[in-house]
Amino acid sequence: MALYVLYESASGYGLFLAHGIDEIGQNTEAVRSSVSDLNRFGKVVKLAAFTPYESALDALNQCNAVSEGQMTDELRNFLELSLPKVKEGKKPKFSLGLAEPKLGSHIYEVTKIPCQSNEFILELLRGVRLHFDRFIENLKPGDLEKAQLGLGHSYSRAKVKFNVNRVDNMVIQAIYILDTLDKDVNSFSMRVREWYSWHFPELAKIVNDNYLYAKVAKYVDDKSQLSEDNLSGLTEIVGDEDKAKEILEAAKASMGQDLSPIDMINIKQFAQRVTELAEYRKNVYDYLVSKMSDIAPNLAALIGEVVGARLISHAGSLTNLAKCPSSTLQILGAEKALFRALKTRGNTPKYGLIFHSSFIGRASAKNKGRMARYLANKCSIASRLDCFLDKSTTTYGEKLREQVEERLDFYDKGVAPRKNIDVMKSAIETADNKEDETMVIVNGDSTEEPKTEKKKKKEKRKLEVEEEKQEKIENGSNVDDGTAKKKKKKSKGEIVVDTPAPTTEGKKKKKSKVTG
Repeated sequence: MALYVLYESASGYGLFLAHGIDEIGQNTEAVRSSVSDLNRFGKVVKLAAFTPYESALDALNQCNAVSEGQMTDELRNFLELSLPKVKEGKKPKFSLGLAEPKLGSHIYEVTKIPCQSNEFILELLRGVRLHFDRFIENLKPGDLEKAQLGLGHSYSRAKVKFNVNRVDNMVIQAIYILDTLDKDVNSFSMRVREWYSWHFPELAKIVNDNYLYAKVAKYVDDKSQLSEDNLSGLTEIVGDEDKAKEILEAAKASMGQDLSPIDMINIKQFAQRVTELAEYRKNVYDYLVSKMSDIAPNLAALIGEVVGARLISHAGSLTNLAKCPSSTLQILGAEKALFRALKTRGNTPKYGLIFHSSFIGRASAKNKGRMARYLANKCSIASRLDCFLDKSTTTYGEKLREQVEERLDFYDKGVAPRKNIDVMKSAIETADNKEDETMVIVNGDSTEEPKTEKKKKKEKRKLEVEEEKQEKIENGSNVDDGTAKKKKKKSKGEIVVDTPAPTTEGKKKKKSKVTG
């Protein structure tokens, strides 16, 4: 059986015939050793056909198709023209070797050409790649390198091409740094508490918040110099005058030891760093909220910005999260517990990262698993909407959140929730109305009030009445009493006659069938 090898180069498709395989050996090691020698390799591998790409854009399209395992029309025409013809009902006496198994399976499905991809074929292709410039005639030195460089740049540029406002990588990095900042701020705050408590131990019981404690420690400095003049400043920091007075009273009767000026300077500087880190953490959180509203508005509206960002980060990207079924999304983040349960044949986990959502906490103990399953279902829908919708909107996320709230009420109080189809219809209508309003504002007609639903229904009715009148006029029917007789051929020998309606108005016309 003859063996053809398809090589996708940067300048075009090349088809090679390996007709003397016995001379270099059938095993992979023999081919690997003979590839470097062109005299030996050139005797068994010959160029059968070559077709160049029409342009750089065509080369990029062909490269994308090959990487996705799809056969283009150009490749199909090239193979059908270059390979031997096969008579109908007979098996082909050749096979096609490729580097991509997915492309081979697609070629076989469409053209029934037998394809193979193994180490032996890959070694042959390595030899072809090494000596490709020798096989092609009239190829100037440097042309192939330029084509490879240009195609490589355009392919990479197309792969990393993205919408700046919808980059989920920024969300992943933001949630990572948010988690790191939380750990650092907590550990540093505990260090400030422990350090400053040697001087003013009573302050730790009065001020519980770490951020406020660092600010108060920086402001108080030496407790012996604290007086009534500092009351307004303390009140501004703490936000409570009674608590500020309590700090003043505690400072007067404090059991703490005195510190040297150099120690106090170090404590103040460290407290300043902790407050700056806490403020930076707030800025990062605001940044995360704004990015989530651009990238995954529906998911953020449904489950919250932080939990939604954790799901995207754990899945790797918004696209990967959209590809996950709801059952996978439900236990995302609990992989260790899942595999431990499978190994020990115990109970599998009911929830992963979505446990941090407020919905799971609000559900009763017996309904937590149900709630997690339902919430994962809605999160899966929201992530797919965010991933594949052209225009970002929070309408669907808000409606899905309403559904989750109704499900909570159903579990607790037994109130029947709305049907999913009704909720989605209302969500689509709301999204369309919002889009119309934004279009009106963009066109400069923002002074006109948007039409209400009643007005729209009235206009629809008027249009329908006018259309019916026009149809009656065109058909030549009598519109005297509104009970015109019409004859329509339904089938051969069967006629439908509309009999006049009785004297009572509003009733529908009766239809009687007359078979001939």
